Amino acid sequence: MRFREVDVTDVEARAALDAYFAERAAGFPVELGEYRPTYPVSAAFTPPAGVFLLVEDDAEDDGELIGCGGVRRIEPSPGTGEVRYEVKHLWLRPAARGRGAGRRLLEELERRAVEFGAEQLVLDTNASLEAAGGLYRSSGYSVIEPYNANPNATHWYGKRLPRQIA
Repeated sequence: MRFREVDVTDVEARAALDAYFAERAAGFPVELGEYRPTYPVSAAFTPPAGVFLLVEDDAEDDGELIGCGGVRRIEPSPGTGEVRYEVKHLWLRPAARGRGAGRRLLEELERRAVEFGAEQLVLDTNASLEAAGGLYRSSGYSVIEPYNANPNATHWYGKRLPRQIA
């Protein structure tokens, strides 16, 4: 597995996001209404404000695209003023799931956020994404109060990050 940094407007990034949003819309809980995708903005995912990664299967000669994900800087943590980054659009094709790729992608996003100076990482998700919630909890994320008004989210998580040693 390898990670390739791309602009969120890149054709392959857009294709991955389209697949992600289509899958979420198809599986979104009816009782929550209609899934409302929001495509990311380049400036928010351009270093050092953030980064967007495509995940490729390096077992394939052509580097088959198997997923994507990003981190972006958001407003400082209320009360502490700590630098916060948010995990966004972490997604793997169904055939790539269950082999540790999601955990490796999350770890890579955390590593990059630390390099950008993040002291906390936050994310939102939906209860219907049980495997994602399990990944976040087993990776050290704890339930936090909502930090945004994402209409697609039902759960919010946060994690304090180690400081980068210069």
